[in-house]
Amino acid sequence: MLGYTDLRILRIFLNSGIESRCFYLDPENFNRFETADELNQRYLQGAMQIGSRAVNACLESAGITPRDVDLFLVCSCTGYLCPDLGSRLIGQLGFRPDVQRAPMLGLGCAGAVPTLQRASDFTRANPGKLALMLAVEICSASYYQDKTLETAVGNAICADGAAAFLLSTNPDIGHIHGSGADLHFPEIVDFQSFLDPAQLDKVGLEHRDGKLRIILATEVRDLAGPMIENAVDPLLLRNGLNRSDIRFWVAHPGGRKVIDEVKKHIGLTDEQLQFSRTVLRSYGNMSSPTVMYVLDGVVRLGDPQPGDWGVMVALGPGMAAEAALLKW
Repeated sequence: MLGYTDLRILRIFLNSGIESRCFYLDPENFNRFETADELNQRYLQGAMQIGSRAVNACLESAGITPRDVDLFLVCSCTGYLCPDLGSRLIGQLGFRPDVQRAPMLGLGCAGAVPTLQRASDFTRANPGKLALMLAVEICSASYYQDKTLETAVGNAICADGAAAFLLSTNPDIGHIHGSGADLHFPEIVDFQSFLDPAQLDKVGLEHRDGKLRIILATEVRDLAGPMIENAVDPLLLRNGLNRSDIRFWVAHPGGRKVIDEVKKHIGLTDEQLQFSRTVLRSYGNMSSPTVMYVLDGVVRLGDPQPGDWGVMVALGPGMAAEAALLKW
């Protein structure tokens, strides 16, 4: 569909560790020469549609409605809207007119973790109130066609997706019965960020010819492990934990080589990264929602037990490593 014929680029697609991806587009009428306006319109329509589906699925599983939500956070980086996406969804989905809202923009693949932190801060400061966070990306609306390997790699691994989390100080919200099994979601214990502004130019999106174009320097895979260490180690130290105490590593699958670097630097096993690789294989890199898919896999298939520890990690523009400490 993208028109690639170069064997080097085709090998990138075939060696990506990805078997399937989802896209918000019509394959019968897809035009790889979309204008900037057409790309942004597809972002708007896609983010509204799949974002709504994620929000509704999340709230329905908890047995509540949009009118029960007190704060609505929306994380996205693959399009720009004013009014923002959250304001548009509030009316469409039937939130209360006094719901608080906040967009979390431009944080890329790591965006879900600081969004989660803002939602966690709100619920801790307002016991009994509910925070809903949505991460939604239409990465295909930022596909850029040129002759560089940088954009080819981005086009080979990025995909469209959405995920929503509900946060509350009410422990019953974290215990959902569905699909014949009890699902136990973790408590959020602590967060840690590590930013390296000297690497600001290594990953992100830029505007070119009115369109978004991915920036994905080859150095990112080498920076991933050390940067994540700089976020994880102080987080564990502050909470009296060692890496060996962590049962679940909820790692954002930025790409096959990025996962390999994280495995090497943190000292993880293939089993500990199985959910990250499964999400990459089945969905590709959807930017901000991807790490939320990994946590969903852990909850549904990892059999977490009371007392188990987890660490969620993601790398994104800034350049930033973000980590969250979880406990079941």
